[in-house]
Amino acid sequence: MTKTMSFAAMHFSVAFCVTYALTGDVVVGGVVALVEPAVNTVGYYFHERVWERIRVRRASRQRPRTRVALAMPA
Repeated sequence: MTKTMSFAAMHFSVAFCVTYALTGDVVVGGVVALVEPAVNTVGYYFHERVWERIRVRRASRQRPRTRVALAMPA
């Protein structure tokens, strides 16, 4: 949890600093620092879902296909 919190603090700081450097406005920097990580989190969720679908498709293609031999009556 400590690593997650330190990453969140770094993410907020970077978002604030970049926005402040571009706009010179503390309020805009603060708003972007709060909104951007939230939007990024939602985007990450959908990104992961897409990649999970890709992983499942690739795995199903690589599975060896076996044929079931039907028993013939003697």
